[in-house]
This record gives sequence, structure tokens and C-alpha cells, in this order.
Amino acid sequence: MFGSESKKVMRKFLIPFVLLIMVGCGNDDGQRDFTESNEQEILDYIAAEGLNATKSASGLYYVVNDPGSATKPAPSSNVTVAYKGYFTDGSVFDESSAEGISFNLNQVIPGWTEGLTYFGEGGSGVLLIPSRLGYGDRGRGSIPGGAVLIFDVALRSIN
Repeated sequence: MFGSESKKVMRKFLIPFVLLIMVGCGNDDGQRDFTESNEQEILDYIAAEGLNATKSASGLYYVVNDPGSATKPAPSSNVTVAYKGYFTDGSVFDESSAEGISFNLNQVIPGWTEGLTYFGEGGSGVLLIPSRLGYGDRGRGSIPGGAVLIFDVALRSIN
């Protein structure tokens, strides 16, 4: 039906066209959305642990065990925080010393930048961070992509 020259022309245009359509139909950024599964995982954890957590507009959950002083950090504050980070199964992935570490809140994951502003100096509590406010779908080091992160935090000082 088609001559060899017609077949060459079709391959020259058809193959790139098909590839373009396949790429165009895929996820634009290649990222997986963990929003629903993270939400359910956090809610299951809250129920299992009997926590009285508050959900923020961003989807961060937090528990204030001790509100601390009236002085709260801004999202750009330098703070000293003692913390323990773990997954919902209780596996610890990071922990500071009791004295804590100092850092600027605009240099950490969004869940920390927002979450620590809910505590006054000397306050403590728990941050339950969905992956989109943590390390996303790619993860980092020992933290897998899509992981819900839980942090016990104690805001030692606003520096």
C-alpha cells in the first residue's frame, strides 16, 4: 500500500509525534501525590496515640504540650530546638542533643518553618508533617519519598 519512501517519511514524523503525545499525557513534574495517603496515615497515628492535634491550613498537624512564653518565633527567626524525628511506625531517623541545635527557620523544611511558630519560647509539642511539607516524593538520606515525619520538639530559645 505504501512505498518504502512513504514508510520512511511516516516513521520520521510518526515516531516523534507518538513520543510527544506520550510525554504530554504524563505527570508534568514526574512527582507522585501522597496527599491522601499522608492524611490517612497522620489521622490513624493521631487516633492510635490519642493525640489532640490541630490541623493548619497547609495540612500540617501539631500538638502543643506546653505553649511556652508569649514570645513566638517568626518564620525567619533563628531558634534553638531540641527534637526527635521519627516515622509513624516509631522508627527514629534523627535526634538532637538535649541542648538542641540552632538554625534559621527559613532554612529548614516547610513543616518546621510553619510548625515552630505555634510554640512560644520554652514550649514543646509534636509536629506531624505530611511529605509535601517535608522532603516530598524524593525523600532525603534515610527518609524515603512520601514519608510522613513526626517530630517531638522543644523550643529552647529564640536567638
